[in-house]
Amino acid sequence: MKKTISIIAIIAILSLALTGCGGGGSNAGDDYLIGLVQISAHPALDAAREGFVNQLAELGFVEGENVRFREFNAQGDMGTLASIATQIVGENPNLILSIATPTTQALANATETIPIVITAVTDPLLAGVIDSFERPGTNVTGTSDLTPVKNQFELLVQLLPEAQTVGIMYNAGEVNSVIQADMAAEAARALGLTYIRQTVTGTADVAQVAEALVGRVDVIYTPTCNTMAQTYATVVMAADAAGIPVIVGESSGVDEGALATTGIDYYQLGRQTAVMAAQILRGEVSPETMPIQWQERNEVTINISAAERLGITIPEDILAGATVVTD
Repeated sequence: MKKTISIIAIIAILSLALTGCGGGGSNAGDDYLIGLVQISAHPALDAAREGFVNQLAELGFVEGENVRFREFNAQGDMGTLASIATQIVGENPNLILSIATPTTQALANATETIPIVITAVTDPLLAGVIDSFERPGTNVTGTSDLTPVKNQFELLVQLLPEAQTVGIMYNAGEVNSVIQADMAAEAARALGLTYIRQTVTGTADVAQVAEALVGRVDVIYTPTCNTMAQTYATVVMAADAAGIPVIVGESSGVDEGALATTGIDYYQLGRQTAVMAAQILRGEVSPETMPIQWQERNEVTINISAAERLGITIPEDILAGATVVTD
């Protein structure tokens, strides 16, 4: 009898020891396993991830000390994304950072229990991953990157008062892209502009679509969808050849040669998302009850090199309050 009790005690001790060595959702001691999953590599999404990791470190969740990151990039392939979702969920992390709408949909389909904190997702409600913005009601919460499209068109009119027709380039296969294209059309109508909506199916036909707009529009507008964000330079190259300016949905496009934007700083959005993640990791709140957040402060960014190439004079009052970049 004593031997049996001793064996049971030893097994219990070993079991506890083995549990203490584990990671993931079991959260062994102070060790956290966090998945970082994004649909593709481009400056905006990369900046969001970097901001998230840096802010988490400032909040005490430091890689190599008490956090292990598992980083995945689907390189734009939906089949790969589905496999990644299955793999990271199988590793049972404490939390997953989901970057972009397709990523979030894949992860939400793979788990209803592991906390998913999103960023660079335009409309998580329309994407079907939450019940409401105020109370998500699921394991998904985080930050939206819905850009101030109306403000971007107001900036367009200020910079290009002679412009009459806007070419709106977007990917009809991305729900976030369609949302912004609809908003762009509405903003154009409100400002008395005409517009031509032109869709792309992927990165391969962006150059062809941009060239098709040349000669028909005075300016090209692109939203922050994943396809367009990977091909800003392609659009700018086609537009520049015809002396047509490009207005984009976020600042990395301005870095790549577009004329201007007023919009999201994805690095700061990632940092804002990390604050939410830290609260979840500490057990202070659950995703189900944590409202979706938006970036409150938007910034005007002007590419002075593009302005010079195109012979555009930037009004001093806009230039004074803007971040100025060159390419």
